[in-house]
Amino acid sequence: MQFTTAEIASATGGTPIGADVVIDGASIDSRTLAAGELFVPIVAERDGHDFLPQALAAGAPAYLTSRDDTAPPAGVAAIRVDDTALALRALGRAARGRIGSKVIGVTGSVGKTSTKDLLAGVLATTYRTVASAKSFNNELGLPLTLLGAEDGTQAAVLEMGARGIGHIATLCEIASPTVGVLTRVEGVHLENFGSIEAIAQTKGELVESLPADGIAVLNADDPNVAAMASRTSARVLTYSAARAPADLTATDVTLDEELRASFTLHSPWGSAAVRLGARGEHQVGNALAAAAAGGGVGVGLDGIVAGLLDAELSGLRMELAHTASGITIINDAYNANPTSMAAALRALARLDAQRRVAVLGTMAELGDDAEAAHRGVAELAASLGIAVVAVDEPRYGPGVEHVADAPAAAEHVTALGAPVAVLVKGSRVAALERVAELLA
Repeated sequence: MQFTTAEIASATGGTPIGADVVIDGASIDSRTLAAGELFVPIVAERDGHDFLPQALAAGAPAYLTSRDDTAPPAGVAAIRVDDTALALRALGRAARGRIGSKVIGVTGSVGKTSTKDLLAGVLATTYRTVASAKSFNNELGLPLTLLGAEDGTQAAVLEMGARGIGHIATLCEIASPTVGVLTRVEGVHLENFGSIEAIAQTKGELVESLPADGIAVLNADDPNVAAMASRTSARVLTYSAARAPADLTATDVTLDEELRASFTLHSPWGSAAVRLGARGEHQVGNALAAAAAGGGVGVGLDGIVAGLLDAELSGLRMELAHTASGITIINDAYNANPTSMAAALRALARLDAQRRVAVLGTMAELGDDAEAAHRGVAELAASLGIAVVAVDEPRYGPGVEHVADAPAAAEHVTALGAPVAVLVKGSRVAALERVAELLA
């Protein structure tokens, strides 16, 4: 999205210095900055101002600065502000003001990235759409998404994450969503929140922010989410993948040999046969959430069906690959928690394979529940006939194979001999995609 120096200064309350230029988008990382983008140096563990020369060399025509001694080179603009991170939020609000009424926030303990991807696919059949890249879901990533939208964008899908109470409310102050999608409330990030009740309180800040003419899309299968209907004045649309009473439901669910689900969608706009490009039966609920939000803002039934099939999905989430040596790999290594672990293990169990192995890393930020949660995942795997290889995580217990690192895990799986189906999954800190790379 294009902004002039004067518009940036007006939005941020900053002081322009140097040339009068036009920027198109913004970046906080000089390594990935594209020519024409505004450079926003964030002061955190490292001071982003120190990377200004690299940003200018990459083609930034302007930058924000909180330093008094910064003088821009010829032809470059600087906008002096008190706090660059707060200025980025203000710019995000200005960009939000150029998008119409179809701004959709997506949050939940699990499933929000996949739901965001599926919803973006649905909306793109009808509207010029922008969506959060990867997991750009915090107070830095969200405004960057808005600023990265093309001029003329008609709809935005914004993933919203949180580390504590008040964080979703902050994101809503930037984004002013008109539609809010709530997936599930689970015991994820308990080290930060302390309780399920605190997680529910935080996630519900999204529906509390919605206008009276907005839409709250709520998961009827989760009591904590369903209860959020009382916290909003917006219209409520419910969905259920478990045949609970809801506005949108799925029947006749089947999985093909590649774990892609098909089902019959029942909605306020009619019924239709749906096939997903996303893998795993757990994606049915995410697809229903996307269908509810898309239909709620005017996407027709044909567009919903086409978008759910063709949606571009984020990487390291239920990616399926077959090696020449006979190993089938499910790479779901982006992140992990007890709920997503259970869904991935059940997907692995559905694969047609003589032998099934789960290479599992740590599940981070579970607080006091961590020991029991890891043991519970190992017990579920055993009940499904899946052998577990634990990578640098002793809490899966004595009944599994323990290895020190990714190469050792890959070596162990290879030694088992093909054919074998392998799930690779762990929290982001485990970086277990390396196992999938070595096996492939």
